[in-house]
Amino acid sequence: MKQKIAPSILSADFARLAAQVAEVEAGGAEYLHIDVMDGHFVPNITIGPLVVAALRPHSQMVFDTHLMIEHPERYVADFAKAGSDLITVHQEACVHLHRTIGQIKDLGVKAGVAINPATPWETLRYVLPMVDLVLVMTVNPGFGGQKFIPTMMSKVEQLATLRHEQGWSYEIQVDGGINRTTAAMAAEAGADVLVAGAAVFGAPSVREEVGILRRCARGDGDI
Repeated sequence: MKQKIAPSILSADFARLAAQVAEVEAGGAEYLHIDVMDGHFVPNITIGPLVVAALRPHSQMVFDTHLMIEHPERYVADFAKAGSDLITVHQEACVHLHRTIGQIKDLGVKAGVAINPATPWETLRYVLPMVDLVLVMTVNPGFGGQKFIPTMMSKVEQLATLRHEQGWSYEIQVDGGINRTTAAMAAEAGADVLVAGAAVFGAPSVREEVGILRRCARGDGDI
């Protein structure tokens, strides 16, 4: 299985954001992970729909918008209109999770659901048949550059097993602390999409690092 790489612009140089997006796309990244934070659900503030809309004409990548915000149902239409292809909301932020996922899909974009490290995967059981992606946070959300939590791999394994048993089709994404070492761990556990921020945008060559991470995920080494 070929893992998809989703560079997170949380770690990009915002003074040259369009150029950095072009670099990861040239390196073969399939997804662009767009972290949206509101300072309430997580202790940080990042970007909104205007930035997504500004980047959209400059990239053919899947815009993978991760809403780490309270009341995401109020904003999903704005992010869909801005050009998001996939919108992921947190189980912990949605009182009516089933309704919010349906709202996203009604907008004509793919729907994802995310869980924080302390949240059991079983809380998603009744929405798994309808989602396109499940995001397992491998750090506590809010800031880039945190250390990978290896015990989260049991969630990935269980979600992968259940997907196979039930014949479901959601992708499994991991986000947090992904680098040349942990990419292989996540892939072995069953992750399909690897979100990497500091590991990509902090590398000497942003473009080359995308390919290196993919090779590491396959177990081909880091060169």
